Amino acid sequence: MLRDRRLEGMKFRRQIKLGRYIVDLICLRHRLIVEADGPHHDPEKDAERDAWLVSQNFRVLRFPNRMIEAGGHEVVGTILAAVNEGVVRD
Repeated sequence: MLRDRRLEGMKFRRQIKLGRYIVDLICLRHRLIVEADGPHHDPEKDAERDAWLVSQNFRVLRFPNRMIEAGGHEVVGTILAAVNEGVVRD
């Protein structure tokens, strides 16, 4: 869904290093990070990581893998809403 600028022309990159973290997907233009959370995520470490990313002026959206695997329509809707509401900077 996020490959080849299919989602309203947004370019997402996979597995990009930011500071000491590697993010799942990032759209630099909108400073938007999308994280797919599998069963082995630590909520405390995720919170620390998200706080650092937010301090770097990124917006972080987290989705459980099951939501993504179910077709991802809700994921796409949430991403578009974040961008279109101006929550994410251009």
